[in-house]
Amino acid sequence: MSPSSTSASGSSGPSGTVERALRVALHTATDDALDTGASLLAADPAADAELARRGEELVAAAWRRGWQPADVVRIVRRELDEAHVRLVAGLIRAQAATDRPRGRRWTAQLDRLLRPDEPAAPQARARTDRPAGPDRPAGPARADGPGRTDRFSHATAVLELYRLLLRLPALEALDDPGEPGRAAPRGESRVLGRIRALLAKAEATGYPEEAEALSAKAQELMARHSVDEALLAAHAPSPDTPGACRIGVDAPYEQAKAVLLDAVATANHCRAVWNEPLGFSTVVGFEADLEAVELLYASLLVQATTAMTKAEAAQRAGGRRRTKTFRQSFLAAYAHRVGARLAAAAETQVTQDLLPVLASRDVAVAARLDGMFPETTTTRLRGVSDAAGWNEGAQAADRARMTARRPLD
Repeated sequence: MSPSSTSASGSSGPSGTVERALRVALHTATDDALDTGASLLAADPAADAELARRGEELVAAAWRRGWQPADVVRIVRRELDEAHVRLVAGLIRAQAATDRPRGRRWTAQLDRLLRPDEPAAPQARARTDRPAGPDRPAGPARADGPGRTDRFSHATAVLELYRLLLRLPALEALDDPGEPGRAAPRGESRVLGRIRALLAKAEATGYPEEAEALSAKAQELMARHSVDEALLAAHAPSPDTPGACRIGVDAPYEQAKAVLLDAVATANHCRAVWNEPLGFSTVVGFEADLEAVELLYASLLVQATTAMTKAEAAQRAGGRRRTKTFRQSFLAAYAHRVGARLAAAAETQVTQDLLPVLASRDVAVAARLDGMFPETTTTRLRGVSDAAGWNEGAQAADRARMTARRPLD
């Protein structure tokens, strides 16, 4: 639905200005059309509140098409720039003030949009609704304060953002608050707190062997936590059902990163589907396992990047110049080998009597995945042709000596 169809098409006043600007700029993909729309908005400060309201409508329309706050911010950052990210963050905060109640994961995404020096959504709306003037840009309030961009340039940025929001495709729905069988989310457990602490230490240490040992320990704790959650769910009067979340897979080397995320997901009883054009993977699994995947993937990505940087520096010190293929091959090998080691660490926590419980959960995850993605394809990893990069990546993943913990009683 276009923003121009959501309100009366008056020919005069602020609504008429916005209507004409959006009709010209959003439905004709040329720079001239964008300039014409921006000129109309810049010349009419009284239209600012209406322009911001239209932006909130576009945000609400994105939610109806399956997008979530983190998804929208990610695609705006990917396609535009940080000025547009600030604009869309302000719109999301303002729209949240009148939005319906959402789940815990959605709320956490909104919380991450708030910075200590910025007001929350109700105040953002009040600031947007103040009368505009020559020193105040048109449209949604800027995160970096008024008066720092001329009205024409700011209106241009707003229209560029609205063009993108208008063309967002429909995505698979992740959450259905009315879905039967979904257990109410619990607060973060002490186990997840310990896992976070281990991964933080792994990211901070300058010793690769220690980082990988700490990561292995974190994976073992994740596996134990997953088993505990599975046993609790098996005896619950209303068992939980699998959910899903999206995790950004950003350039460069997004193929190798997607392989790493898939390995982490598989080791934690989840499944991942990569959407290359939109820059994310959808991970399907039970809530405790989804939390583990998000934590471990983020940490391993930091560790892999650190190890790759050191390995490349060593290559350069030896007089050998390495290119993008070295880094791609390094990350591909790291993902491949780490996946095997994570799976081995997870298996140490599973005994024969637990296999039926875990198998039933795997079946539920597979069914949810098939329902969301009835057609998927397998992608071959490209650009893995540097033997030195592959060897260095495999060695970086192999340095830790993983000591298996005793199985659960």
